Amino acid sequence: MDDSVQLARTPLTALNAALGGKMVDFAGYEMPVQFPEGVAKEHLHTREKAGLFDVGHMGQVLLRAKSGRIEDAALALERLVPVDVLGLKPGRQRYGLFTDAKGGILDDLMFANRGDHLFVVVNAACKVQDIAHLRQHLSDDCEIEELSDRGLIALQGPAAEGALAKLAPEAAAMAFMDVRDITILGAPCIVSRSGYSGEDGYEISVPAAAAEDLAKALLADADVHPIGLGARDSLRLEAGLCLYGNDIDTTTTPVAAALEWAVQKVRRTGGARAGGFPGAEVILPEFEHGASRRRVGLAAEGRAPVRAGAELFADETAATPIGLVTSGGFGPTLGTPVAMGYVPTGYAQPGTRLFAEVRGKRLPIAVSTLPFITPRYKRS
Repeated sequence: MDDSVQLARTPLTALNAALGGKMVDFAGYEMPVQFPEGVAKEHLHTREKAGLFDVGHMGQVLLRAKSGRIEDAALALERLVPVDVLGLKPGRQRYGLFTDAKGGILDDLMFANRGDHLFVVVNAACKVQDIAHLRQHLSDDCEIEELSDRGLIALQGPAAEGALAKLAPEAAAMAFMDVRDITILGAPCIVSRSGYSGEDGYEISVPAAAAEDLAKALLADADVHPIGLGARDSLRLEAGLCLYGNDIDTTTTPVAAALEWAVQKVRRTGGARAGGFPGAEVILPEFEHGASRRRVGLAAEGRAPVRAGAELFADETAATPIGLVTSGGFGPTLGTPVAMGYVPTGYAQPGTRLFAEVRGKRLPIAVSTLPFITPRYKRS
């Protein structure tokens, strides 16, 4: 970490350092990449019990229609995302995508219907641009308020429910993608049952002044360990979840990214509110005709991890690559290397054998279904 660069801090930066976190520059923030336990053990602990993640670097935004009607806020946001916002019920959350005029993805996000407004969470690396994007296109109709005085904590793993229920018993009754106002240790929190690990868990928006006390209270549970960015990345990779800037960006459409499920039928051709979002004329035909390439899982046959940037070839002697690995590493849960990348649609069938070039060698790798692990979200 370059000491000459002034990095932004989250409400948990001091606690992360005190817990022995190895601090690095991530999206301009001082963040822990790992703790003394190490990435592999942190990863496995999250899968087996519960991990606490500082995600306070992400952007939190309130979107309110000037009319006061939640329906107007929803329809305004639908101008920027190919997602059904209007149909989202109060107390529920959904995954979304900002798209551009060429059908590319500007960022992915989560948004929740909070009854009289929308609560939006965007990626740290894109939040300045995302908030500017919202202001540029929606300010005539909506008030856009960035919440700069709140932390964000993710609690993930099969023991997450039990750990949080000790402090807030009502959290146990929540189902996947529910969002509630819950007072925890006297602090007004926005709690969603969601996460980025493939495990059951929660994300907790908490006032900055109360964030450290909440984190310490959760960590007082023997089942809860602090987890860094390294394990966060390997957990989401095993779960087949995209990382913006790696697996999705302005060169990828939702269909190419295998994110068709994120575009509800009401926004597709023939739907009641079809189109009306940036890039619709590019994206919607792909639902019928397909995209030229597709994001796929990739399972290496050997033990060597195949990392982002590795080129993919149809055979051992081919001169021209056909695809690219966008995320890759070792999957501690599986005990094998795992990766994701893009290949021409004709090569996207699971079981298709390809070769990845790693340090000048062609290593066999097979197209795999995603996710690599079975998610354990609490559906009801």
